[in-house]
Amino acid sequence: MNILGHFKTITSHKLLVMKYCFACGLYKQGLLHDLSKYSPVEFIPGCRYYQGNRSPNEIERMEKGYSAAWLHHKGRNKHHLEYWIDYTPTGGHCMDGMKMPLRYVCEMVCDRVAASQIYLKEKYTDASAWEYYDRSRGHYLLHPDTRVLLEQLLQMVRDEGQDKTFAYIRALVKTHSDYGAAAPASQKGE
Repeated sequence: MNILGHFKTITSHKLLVMKYCFACGLYKQGLLHDLSKYSPVEFIPGCRYYQGNRSPNEIERMEKGYSAAWLHHKGRNKHHLEYWIDYTPTGGHCMDGMKMPLRYVCEMVCDRVAASQIYLKEKYTDASAWEYYDRSRGHYLLHPDTRVLLEQLLQMVRDEGQDKTFAYIRALVKTHSDYGAAAPASQKGE
């Protein structure tokens, strides 16, 4: 078990996400981000399966066939798209992604950028978060509006950098309580 290594990794990640959330004007989310990682159900497997270069949840999943830590985490942290998977309201017992509130999509971007930096270290580029998402986007259950916004923001990090993207998110969060009510200018074709 690598208690110190895991503690340093999750704390470094949390502090980096907090910095990015603050840059986006998401102060409460920055403070509360990933606190569940310090709970025993997540922290103990994190120490046991710690690798330092990828999520311990992947290793737990390979060993046990599932990750109890991940199941706990995604059910308590609204910035994960998996939190928003539910049965469709139209019936038919089909599951799909529900529309995520703007602030959680923005926190997800901060989370993905920070996770890429923590795990990739010196190999990180502003394209890393997009590349990680792009490898799996075909199987994600996402509401169409959520997908458009998430992809727009991750591509913006890739193409224009973090500072410009976080400033854009800050303005977006300030002017739109829900991105369905008023789409960002770039989505309106302006």
